[in-house]
Amino acid sequence: MSIHIVKKEHQGSGQFNGGEILENKPIGFPREGGELKPYSNLFYWAHAWSDSGSTIGLHPHQGFEIMSFVTEGSIEHYDTAHKEWKRLDKGAAQIIRSGSGISHSEKINAGGHLFQIWFDPNLNSSTLQPASYDDYPDEVFPIIEENGVRTKIYRGEGSPLQMESEGVEIVEKFMKEGEYSINLDSAKMHSIYLVNGSAEADAQDLVQDDFMIVKGQTELQIEVKESVQLFIISSLEKLPYKTYAEIYGR
Repeated sequence: MSIHIVKKEHQGSGQFNGGEILENKPIGFPREGGELKPYSNLFYWAHAWSDSGSTIGLHPHQGFEIMSFVTEGSIEHYDTAHKEWKRLDKGAAQIIRSGSGISHSEKINAGGHLFQIWFDPNLNSSTLQPASYDDYPDEVFPIIEENGVRTKIYRGEGSPLQMESEGVEIVEKFMKEGEYSINLDSAKMHSIYLVNGSAEADAQDLVQDDFMIVKGQTELQIEVKESVQLFIISSLEKLPYKTYAEIYGR
C-alpha cells in the first residue's frame, strides 16, 4: 500500500506563445522538469490555461490517445481529418485516437483551463489504425450523488466515452468541507489531481495543483478543508504490453 504525493513545485511546467498559455505538468517531458516519469498507460498529463486566449498551431500526433477535459471556460479544436474548428465548453471531453497519424491545432479561449492527457493504448497496434476522434458535451456524462460526494463519470459505467487503452476509469469528484472515505480498486493505481480547494490526506496538506498516486488501497481517507474538485484516473499497474516509455526509456 502506498500514497505518493507530488506537490506542484515538484511537477513539470511549460508555456506557449511567450507565456500566453501556461502549463503545470504532473507527467511532462524530460526537458520540462518534474519528478514523475510515465507509468501504467499514462504517458503525459498537463493542466493548461490562458488568461488572454491563445492558439497552439497545427502539430502532428501518432499512436497515442490524446484526451482533453475542459475544467473551466472553453477551448476550440481543429484537425486535418475534419478541417473545421469545433468548440468545447466546461465539462466537455474529447478523445483523439491518433492512430496512423493526424495533425491538429487547439485554442484555449480567455479564461479557459483544460487537462490534456496522453494514453498509450499499445502503439504497436494503434499506429496501424486510421485516426479518429469524438467530442462529448458535459451533459452526456453520468452523475452520482452519494454520502455528500458528487461523482461525474467520464470513463466507466454508463459513460459513452470509448477508448482503446485498457483498464482505464476516469471520474471527477466534488466534495464540501468534511471527512470522507473514497472507495478504491486495490488492483489498480489511482492518479489524483486536486483541481481546486484544499484538503489533507496521509497527514499531508493538499492544495490546488497537487497530485498523488495511490496504490494497493481499498479506500482513501481525505479531510476536505475547503470544497474540492478531484480529477481521478484509475489504471492498471501492469499492462499486457510494453509501453512506448518502457521500450524507449522515456
